Amino acid sequence: MDLNNKTAFITGAASGLGLATAQNFVAAGANVMMYDLNAELLEQSASSLGPQAHWSAGDVADEAAVSKAVAMAKERFGTLHVNVNSAGIGGAARTVGKNGPMPLAKFEHIVRVNLIGTFNVLRLCAEVMQTNQPTTPDGERGVIINVASIAAFDGQTGQAGYAASKGGIVAMTLPIARDLAPRGIRVMTIAPGVFETPLLAAAPDEVRDPLIAITQFPKRLGNPEEFARLAAHIVNSNYLNGETIRLDAGIRMPA
Repeated sequence: MDLNNKTAFITGAASGLGLATAQNFVAAGANVMMYDLNAELLEQSASSLGPQAHWSAGDVADEAAVSKAVAMAKERFGTLHVNVNSAGIGGAARTVGKNGPMPLAKFEHIVRVNLIGTFNVLRLCAEVMQTNQPTTPDGERGVIINVASIAAFDGQTGQAGYAASKGGIVAMTLPIARDLAPRGIRVMTIAPGVFETPLLAAAPDEVRDPLIAITQFPKRLGNPEEFARLAAHIVNSNYLNGETIRLDAGIRMPA
């Protein structure tokens, strides 16, 4: 699918990977509906992209809020062709720590945002995509790109909730691709390694340096623009479907 004159619904779009993707897509001629919990930063980010960008703030796991944003995108741009789900949260806690077992509410919150939130958004976007006229000779109507993490494969100590939520995204990629295949919608997942996001950009060298040391090549953190280019490549490559791509420079996280 060619991004030119298409519309993408991007979560986590106020900063980091989501914002880089929105910038890339707009440069390719697409419209973007930007969705994030941080309304103030989201408005600033959307404004910087001009009339091709619109925004709505809310929780990805809130059905009513996402439905409202999808309706706004349809009203503004006509339909949706692409959905990129980059919204997510972290949160480290051992299964049993010094103060007892991990609070169940903490585990539930991480899974709710990362896994349930991703599914909530993609199902509502897919409902719109299925009504599109085919955009390719193969009959493609839409593309969904979910964002997992290398923690889905190399979950570290204290990452039970985070790894479970991202592992769930990886696990549901193929069945959702199978569900949506008759409707002409492809589903892919990107599992990023350690990227130069606002959180890590502010981290001290003693946090950043060990991560760079275990990266194979190139010896650096990933740039959000590299994630955005892969997302655009997935949209443009019609034969990519039902798979997870690690984008991590060969890093394998220790326990």
